[in-house]
Order: sequence, then C-alpha cells, then structure tokens
Amino acid sequence: MRSPHLVILKPLVTEKGTVIKDAANQVLFQVADDATKAEIRFAVQKLFNVRVDAVNTLTVRGKRKRIARRRSPGHRSNWKKAIVTLHAGDNIEFVEAQ
Repeated sequence: MRSPHLVILKPLVTEKGTVIKDAANQVLFQVADDATKAEIRFAVQKLFNVRVDAVNTLTVRGKRKRIARRRSPGHRSNWKKAIVTLHAGDNIEFVEAQ
C-alpha cells in the first residue's frame, strides 16, 4: 500500500460538505486518481485516528474552458472525490478560512 499522504491529497471544505458532515457524519476528500476504496479507508484511519464505515468515490470531470489570450478551447483536469462515512461518535475537524 502507498503512503497515506499520497492517497489523500486534501480535504474538501464546501457548503455541501459541511451539510453532509453534520447530517450524516461524512467527510469529503480529494484523492489520487488511481486510489482504491481500500487505500482511502486505510489512509483516513491512519491520518486521523478514526474508524471508517464506508467509502464512496466518484470521478469529477474537468470543465471545458477557453484559454484567455488565444481563445482556443481547453479543459481542466479530471479529479477524484471520496465521500468517507465515519463510525458513530468519531469526528474530523478542519480549520475553515473565513
């Protein structure tokens, strides 16, 4: 298995993420594109000392954008998101910028 720091790239602190964190005890992470659910579970358990009940993943498609100077079409890169369900009673707190 890979190092947990190579699997979990960053936490996603979004409006939807805070709603599901409060409602369903789930946390969002941006993960490596080739990370498996087992690797994500292991990485979250090691980095945050919590128990993980379930891991759901999805690939977010990059948006089509225009390059400013050339006006030629391009697109952002695809990336992978993980929704991690924590065991009841476990919690992960992130510092949110205001």
